[in-house]
Amino acid sequence: MAAKAFQKIFTKITQITKATCTLKASGVGNDELATVNGRLAQVVKIANDEVTLQVFTGTEGIPTDAEVIFLGKAPSLKVSELLAGRFFNAYGDPIDGGPEVDGEEIEIGGPSVNPVRRKQPSELIATGIAGIDLNNTLVSGQKIPFFADPDQPFNQVMAMVALRAKTDKIILGAMGMTNDDYLYFKNVFSNAGVLDRIISFINTTENPSVERLLIPDMALTAAEYFAVEKNEKVLVLLTDMTSYAEALSIVSNRMDQIPSKDSMPGSLYSDLAKIYEKAVQFPEGGSITIIAVTSLSGGDITNAVPDNTGYITEGQLFLRRDSDVGKVIVDPFRSLSRLKQLVIGKKTREDHPQVMNAAVRLYADAANAKTKMENGFDLTNYDERTMAFAKDYSTQLLAIDVNIGVTEMLDVAWNLFSEHFTPEEVNIKQELVNKYWKK
Repeated sequence: MAAKAFQKIFTKITQITKATCTLKASGVGNDELATVNGRLAQVVKIANDEVTLQVFTGTEGIPTDAEVIFLGKAPSLKVSELLAGRFFNAYGDPIDGGPEVDGEEIEIGGPSVNPVRRKQPSELIATGIAGIDLNNTLVSGQKIPFFADPDQPFNQVMAMVALRAKTDKIILGAMGMTNDDYLYFKNVFSNAGVLDRIISFINTTENPSVERLLIPDMALTAAEYFAVEKNEKVLVLLTDMTSYAEALSIVSNRMDQIPSKDSMPGSLYSDLAKIYEKAVQFPEGGSITIIAVTSLSGGDITNAVPDNTGYITEGQLFLRRDSDVGKVIVDPFRSLSRLKQLVIGKKTREDHPQVMNAAVRLYADAANAKTKMENGFDLTNYDERTMAFAKDYSTQLLAIDVNIGVTEMLDVAWNLFSEHFTPEEVNIKQELVNKYWKK
């Protein structure tokens, strides 16, 4: 061993697997970065003096006498106001042709916030998407996933949320994204003139999949800076957490760990929780809200990734294509925001809870009518009106391309009620009917 300017250099590797190499070393920290034969690696296990390193690009061609240099630090991000408007890779290096960012260097992946410092969330996060704001209202400090089939336009929905959400900063963490999607996000943000409040950390399908594991921590380290130091409302968009979980599974398989359900590592729950639990509302006004995409293979909600996610998060948003109107909607039956009652009717108009419930009930009646029709039963006049309402409700409110404010959404719903039903059929409190029913 030789020491060169405080760097520890070793040249005797005792074991090499597909993704890792092991050597005897001392004075090395957990998560510390190193280079093995010039390739970037990270400490993943320390047992006495045996240190195991995960080599990000794989170990192929590395000899046992390769030079291993420990860099003396874990992955970190330089944080400052200068992050805004920039695109970075998984290591926090700029990929937009701009200069390096100056700022305070902070190790990524720190602990989540002490519960004592958390405040009951009570701020509305409006996204402009009625399927969310009307039926599944989001609250600052909430953590919620989009469950979507791989063919759903979830990245477009994420971009829409980024453009419309009423927050101070938006941080995009993209894992396993195609180059087309990356360019799509870049163009949408640039053309909308919102780059100054968006920070993006991008891992594309061309980058090593192991690098995806750094993206959420990079995004959340930036989020914590703006929420804690600047008291800002920060929205973190993570897409796609299934890609993240697949990268976890690749690493654990290469390290010969015994897989759990769906070939995922046994640590999947805590790996996901470590990310989602960073969502927080601070008493000082800053907040971190996390919306993540979990893509479902073949619509399978019982897969280990959505299954574990459901235990950690506060609800879910479910995208599906409505074949009756040919649009992708936020499904009112399978979506749920567990915190919406903290803001609906309090931070939104008084009629919001009743309008939301009445619309979903009538939409359910339409689903029953459709089943009757498919089974060859005669439809009543009421059945036919509910089906007409359902089409209008899907097109004008549930579709993801609807972009209006919460008050306007409520007005649209009242219009639909009065167009298709009598006040008795809608069954909303009389004083609200007197005030809002469209004559």
